[in-house]
Parts: sequence; structure tokens; C-alpha cells
Amino acid sequence: MAFQIYVSPPHPSGKELTYLTEAVNQNWIAPAGPHLSRFETLVETYAGSAYYATALQSGTAALHLGLHLLGLSQGDTVLCQSLTFVASVNPLVYMGATPVFIDSEPETWNMCPDLLEQAIKEQLAKGKKPKAIIAVHVYGMPYQAAEIHSIAKKYDIPILEDAAEALGSSYQGKPCGTLGDFGVFSFNGNKIITTGGGGVLITKAMKSKQEALKLATQAKEATPYFEHKQLGYNYRMSNLNAAVGCAQFEVLPQYIAKRRSIFNYYRTALEGIKGISFLPEPTGFFSNRWLSVMKTNSTSQRERIRKKLAAAYIESRPVWKPMHLQPLYQHQKAFTNGTSAECFEKGLCLPSGSQLSEQQLDLIIKIIRENA
Repeated sequence: MAFQIYVSPPHPSGKELTYLTEAVNQNWIAPAGPHLSRFETLVETYAGSAYYATALQSGTAALHLGLHLLGLSQGDTVLCQSLTFVASVNPLVYMGATPVFIDSEPETWNMCPDLLEQAIKEQLAKGKKPKAIIAVHVYGMPYQAAEIHSIAKKYDIPILEDAAEALGSSYQGKPCGTLGDFGVFSFNGNKIITTGGGGVLITKAMKSKQEALKLATQAKEATPYFEHKQLGYNYRMSNLNAAVGCAQFEVLPQYIAKRRSIFNYYRTALEGIKGISFLPEPTGFFSNRWLSVMKTNSTSQRERIRKKLAAAYIESRPVWKPMHLQPLYQHQKAFTNGTSAECFEKGLCLPSGSQLSEQQLDLIIKIIRENA
């Protein structure tokens, strides 16, 4: 169906064509160039002076290289958040590792610290120490970093922080994407800002960035001829995508403010409607509200609303189907408490794009009210 209002469409800043024209006129139509360097600098400025950014073709590629830098190998175990998009998990399977899924807690819908520690203890009892933890800030809401990182430190397990949905979010004043041993951003077309398709790996050491760059460019050795001693990938972001990203980064603060405003508009307008609720921000948490997600009273209520919105050419989507319920991964070990399953059964992602008008929001709210 061709929708007139989408959940999270791209929002051009107005500068994209200017920077793209620059790149073409300068003949930087390659996975190298001044816009690529500038884009990485913009990400590093956002992250802070202690961090390095490597721009890649996707957030998935960034996760894959992050796992490489953590030394993941075939047969290893990785503890993964279940309530997430499948790209959070697939890269470790590419490498022959095994996911163990951890359910959510109800305060943020992210990885449950209690279940995480339970999973670690069980793995250790089997004589198999997990190689890494992939923790996700789902829909832009930070995970419980103090608790998760305390557990990770206790058992000496590194964290690969999936901040694909959380550019602009923060925990206790620290930007999401800089909390873990490595961090990942996504600049896919549906994210808060976009490069058309792209991702970034955040590292704490220049040496790690250099290794990521080498792996992302087919692991070519520093010789005048093409020599390769290890397996590499064609993962580097193009200068054209980076040019779009430079234009988008200039408006990131405005887009964050607009998404948060949209969330508050929904929450205020729908307050008191039976069965409908929204996830609040705990103290010290700051969500970019990438998507405004509401929880309904039942699957039937959610589907009634979703179908009525679709009939009006308005897109909405159920919350991510948890990984432990996916046909692809349903046979993997999972530590569950029912939270992510309930979010999937009752949750609905509403249109959240930063171009939404008040008139469009009022129409969406009217349909929800009439069918709640």
C-alpha cells in the first residue's frame, strides 16, 4: 500500500543537493573524500573528543566490525537483547557465534539486568563464558546502563552498544553510543537523520579505528600492490552518502526536538483513553523519541487501530517481534519474563517523522480515539 503518512520517512534539510553537487564537481564519487572525512568529524564531535568514528555502509556492517574487534569467533556465545530488529543479531551469526536472548524490563523495554546476570551465571556453569553483550537502546530509549555495565564489569564481558535508534539520546548526560566498549549508529533512511544508507562504528582508540578501516576496505596491507593476509569486507561509506549525512547533521538538534514534541503531543492528546499508555523517561534518561510507541490494551485493540489508520493511508507498525519468537531464532536459548512478548502483542509504532504537521497529528489522534 502507498501511504500518505509514513512511520519515519527521511526529512531533507535543504543542503543535501549543495553538498552532493560539491562531491560530484570535485569528482569524489568514491568511498573516500572530503565529505566522508567531515562526516566522521561531525560524529566524533557529537560523541566527544575521546572517541573515533568509522563511517560504513550500514549499521549492520558496524556491528559486524565491532564484533571482529572484540575477537568474536566461531563457537562463541553472545548475549543479545531480544526486543530489537534482527540486524542486531545477524552479524554474530555470520561469524559462527551463537546468540542467547535476554528479555526486557518494563521501565525502558530494554535488556533486563536480572535476566542478563542469570544468563551469564548459567553460561559460566557450563564452562562457557560469553564473549560479548549486545545491548540496544530500543526506539531511542536508553537501556539501564548503570545496572547492565555493572554486571558486565563484574564478569569481565565487553559491551557492544547498539545505538542504531538512539542518535541524540543520552544516559545521565552521556551520549548513547559512547557507553559501551564499542558503539554503533545507523543512518538508514528511516532513522532520525540519514545518509540514505549507512552506519558508524564508535571506538575509544585510534588503533581500533585503523583496524576497522582496514577490515572495511578488504583488509589491504600497506604495500604498493594488493596484498591481503586476512579476510576483509567492502564496508566503507561512500563520499556521496557522507555528503547527505553532513547536511543532515546540521539539523539533528531540531529533528530531535521535533520528535520529542510529536511524542508529547500524542501522549497529551491520548491521555486518559482506556488501555492506551506511553513509555515515560526515567530520571537521568533522555530519549530522542525516534519513534512514538504506544501500548494498547490487547492485540485486537492494536490491530483495530492499525487497520483503521491504514485505511486512511497512514502507516503504523507493531513493535519489533522479539528475536526469541522469530522463526529464524526461536530454537536458540532465551531467558524470558514475558515483557517483550507483551510489547509486541500490544505495542504500536505511530507516525513520528519530523515533517509531521499538527493537522496530520490531529487526524491520527482522531482515528485512534474513535477506535480505541
